[in-house]
Amino acid sequence: MSFDAAGPISHLDAPSVIRTKRDGGALSDEAIDWVIDAYTRGEVAEAQMSALLMAIFLRGMTGHEIARWTAAMIASGERLDFSDLRRDGKPLALVDKHSTGGVGDKITIPLVPVVMACGGAVPQAAGRGLGHTGGTLDKLESIPGFTAEITKSQIRQQLCDLGAAIFAAGELAPADRKIYALRDVTATTESLPLIASSVMSKKIAEGTKALVLDSKVGSGAFLDSEAESRELARTMVELGVEHGVQTRALLTDMQTPLGRTVGNAVEVVESLEVLAGGGPDDVVELTLALAREMCDVAGLDGVDPAQTLRDGTAMDRFRDLVAAQGGDVDSLDAAMLPLGQHTETISAPRSGTMGDIDAMAVGLAVWRLGAGRSVPGEQVQFGAGMRIHRKPGEAVAAGEPLFTLYTETPHRLAAAASELDGAWSVGDHAPPTRPLIIDRISM
Repeated sequence: MSFDAAGPISHLDAPSVIRTKRDGGALSDEAIDWVIDAYTRGEVAEAQMSALLMAIFLRGMTGHEIARWTAAMIASGERLDFSDLRRDGKPLALVDKHSTGGVGDKITIPLVPVVMACGGAVPQAAGRGLGHTGGTLDKLESIPGFTAEITKSQIRQQLCDLGAAIFAAGELAPADRKIYALRDVTATTESLPLIASSVMSKKIAEGTKALVLDSKVGSGAFLDSEAESRELARTMVELGVEHGVQTRALLTDMQTPLGRTVGNAVEVVESLEVLAGGGPDDVVELTLALAREMCDVAGLDGVDPAQTLRDGTAMDRFRDLVAAQGGDVDSLDAAMLPLGQHTETISAPRSGTMGDIDAMAVGLAVWRLGAGRSVPGEQVQFGAGMRIHRKPGEAVAAGEPLFTLYTETPHRLAAAASELDGAWSVGDHAPPTRPLIIDRISM
């Protein structure tokens, strides 16, 4: 491919690239480089990229195609470099975490301050909601004043002074930012190549030296089977290692929602409960498991992540982080965070034991309440969400609340409630228990 002042000159065109993948062919390195660059610059139309994403969704990609697609997205923007930063004269213990997306997955919110309190430095490029899953930025922006749109100099300063910054990807992999938004509204989220390249392009570009991945398994995950989730985890680990990032992954259960809340502000409230030393057992367990992996891969020896929850240091670090990014720390009082004024409660039809709760159905219900997007760039409702009063295996009394739905737009309640039809049950016996941490994958 040759270049002139106006940009690249190529014999390639979008219909030809789409046709190749539509017909099951492998895209050449040149085709991948061209289409990512041309789309980023606006020369490939949204409709054309939508068609290509659907072709990839249906036809898949080879390992080489995924690697090249990832590299092209990294090359579409800048790469951050924090290797020169020091704390107390020593290089920062840079480490990050990423989840492939889940329902009620608020883990980043308590996890980052735990790792901060252990001495790590977390450059967390976070995302917004995608499909039926929530986004960390949407949740944190429910805190009045909090902003993820911070400058590179502020990111560097916070890493040195506080030990973390949570920021929008911005100029990191801008091709992915556009493709990510398009996937959200074109039913192409559940694609292994697109998930792997999206996650790793941002994480490699953000300048971390070590990365722990949380690859979800179950109905609320983007991929249907454990085998696919394992393949995704291995693909992401390989991509990270190839680019010089120490990478490992945990396979974790997403058959049922994490914790007892799903949405935006409601998940922040639950995260505060964890940071205060309480919170649901599964949220605490996963937070600490990921924190131990992050501390280990970052070379932080002799630290106890659980102690930071017991002694309040993780809560202190979270308040520091919120204040540094413009958030109103006083609003972290649960009563001051937004909660939808219109509610509907689903009650138990009989006494017994709570059965399984389908994570995908819950995610779609919360999306319908207004916690997610149906068009790119749409503003989410910070107060939209759901409270789950009984988790699988817990005793239930007839007539007691099982789910409470919250929204600012009451016409959404009926459609959200209908998503839950058949997604839960009350029976005579507890459902089989599943381990939260299924496996660990590394190279």
